[in-house]
Amino acid sequence: MSIERKTVDRRTLLRGALAAAAVIPLSGALAACAGGSSDSDDNKAKGGKKSEDNPFGMAADSTTDAVIFDGGYGTDYVAFAATLMQKNHKGSTVKVSPTTEISQELQPRFVAGDPPDLIDNSGENSIGFSTILDQVEDLTDVLDANNLEGTKIRDTLYDGVEAPGTFDGKLAALNYVLTVYAVWYSSSLFEENGWTPPKTWDEAIALGAEAKKKDKYLFLWGKEAATYYQTLAIGSAIKQGGDEVRLALGNLEANCWSNPSVQAVFEAMGKIVDAGYMKPGGAGTQFTAAQAQWSNNQDALLYPSGSWIENEMKDQTKAGFEMKGFPEMVVNTDSAMPWEALHSAAGEPFQIPSQGKNVPGGKELLRTMLSKEAATNFAKTKLAPTIVKDTVPADGFGSTALVSQSEMLSAAGSNVFTWTFVDLYGTNVDQLVVWNSFLAGKSSVKDLTSRLQQITDKIREDDSIKKIPVT
Repeated sequence: MSIERKTVDRRTLLRGALAAAAVIPLSGALAACAGGSSDSDDNKAKGGKKSEDNPFGMAADSTTDAVIFDGGYGTDYVAFAATLMQKNHKGSTVKVSPTTEISQELQPRFVAGDPPDLIDNSGENSIGFSTILDQVEDLTDVLDANNLEGTKIRDTLYDGVEAPGTFDGKLAALNYVLTVYAVWYSSSLFEENGWTPPKTWDEAIALGAEAKKKDKYLFLWGKEAATYYQTLAIGSAIKQGGDEVRLALGNLEANCWSNPSVQAVFEAMGKIVDAGYMKPGGAGTQFTAAQAQWSNNQDALLYPSGSWIENEMKDQTKAGFEMKGFPEMVVNTDSAMPWEALHSAAGEPFQIPSQGKNVPGGKELLRTMLSKEAATNFAKTKLAPTIVKDTVPADGFGSTALVSQSEMLSAAGSNVFTWTFVDLYGTNVDQLVVWNSFLAGKSSVKDLTSRLQQITDKIREDDSIKKIPVT
């Protein structure tokens, strides 16, 4: 099975996100309940009796330890599920701990044999999946269990959601959120100025000139999110050049960053930087502060991000902004995929460490998150759909961004794609340095290409790192 691309039937992908369409910030965190298990309390070993309401055999008095990435979606949605779980399992305790440093916090715990029971392995500092692939549970039994409403979980999810978390035939991660990656803008500002979303990089550059006339920039960035532009570039290059680009990057091929389609996108980005259409100072600006310069101050017209952006900036968005998104630009109309093609995938990868003290508790918490009640709560409060179908009304809870996601997915049809090599090999931290330099105008396209290739080559040539072939 390919772990990089999912071609999804439009009807199954969109159903539930909006009925009309037939479908990595510091947020406030909430610990569902204080307390944790003692070193002598091995909940995993103790176990409990399996039943219809307790399919994994969680002990009645056990404690479940969850460490959740505190990013664009916060952690309160897991705390909501934790509260449901404690009501359904009297005497149980769930501890939900937020962090923005997944790798730094959890790697020592994995080494010590004391990892949490459930983790959201997300964000700029996530742990490379390849390094812990043999230390996490296969989650197939979670999908085979019934949800809280009595329906098999597998039957309640969108098609294709297993692919991003499946490695060597093992469902090592279950990505909870259906994420659309797009270029976001204020539709009210565009309407006011008679602008239209660019479909090609040349059109984007022309829009940059129009923005300059209004004392605005085309783009801006923040230091922790510089690789959002890498995501934009990869998506654009795959649309332009097709599978040969996706496969070369995913398989860590020599000179993969020198592919003509990749280079054409890099050159266009270089023109934007050289023309002064990228707001200066991003390498020294915290990324949510930079994003507020876009969403609240409207210093720039466009911002590339996943669909978490609306929720992430909901308290720092100008009234009447009317956020919407559009697909990545292509180089020209001879692209292998149409402009409407969309980078979309299930995101926020949840994993259950095999050495956790309460593996059944971790699975029970994940089962609870996949209930209709918990998934609907997420969609309503985060303005983004989960992988659980039929949880979002036709009006998108009043969100223009959520309605926009439906429209983009509908227009894309079966032209939906993704990739996982950055998360798989944990290269984002190193790539952030490279992209901050490039966006700041301190390095050339040649430098960008060379340094990204060095990172790729280092992974490819390291025999201690397990490689997952992409087809």
